[in-house]
Amino acid sequence: MNRYAQAVAAGIPALARSVVAGAIMALLQGLATTPALADGTAITAGTTRGPVTNLPLPRFVSMKADKANARRGPGLSHRIDWVFTRKHMPLQVTAEYGNWRRVRDIDGAGGWIHYSLLSGVRTVLVTKNNTPLRITPAPGADPNAYAERGVVAFLGKCLPQWCRITADGESGWVLKSEIWGVGKDELRD
Repeated sequence: MNRYAQAVAAGIPALARSVVAGAIMALLQGLATTPALADGTAITAGTTRGPVTNLPLPRFVSMKADKANARRGPGLSHRIDWVFTRKHMPLQVTAEYGNWRRVRDIDGAGGWIHYSLLSGVRTVLVTKNNTPLRITPAPGADPNAYAERGVVAFLGKCLPQWCRITADGESGWVLKSEIWGVGKDELRD
């Protein structure tokens, strides 16, 4: 124990020192325990889970409504900072509080939105002009169609570098680097 800790400890009655020591030990033991989901699945290091839904944070969702107010805080009494006006727009959930989800868009704009305005249906935003929707997930594969920057598409299967998307009745494979709304390491069946 260093001199500062000894001086502090000398000024604290013995009972209080034992209570503090017990609390610190309990805290350290809790930190050493591997957290798990309700089904017993271990949560790996670096994975954050939402306190309300127990779903991963951050995660992607989409707009269910045509319009959603993004508020400064989680509640109707908070000021509206932003209004999202595009149905199916992909958003990233970064926090949860009760019935509210803090979201951001591709530009980082956002705020707190009521969960009823969001959907688990996955969509992506095309980020590159004339993005080819390829027949197979290969750089040289023939394109089915092309998508312009800003197109919102429904997300299908994802491989390590490719995702299958559908927009306006056209489907094809695109590189993950050409879309926003899917995790870099995310795989989907």
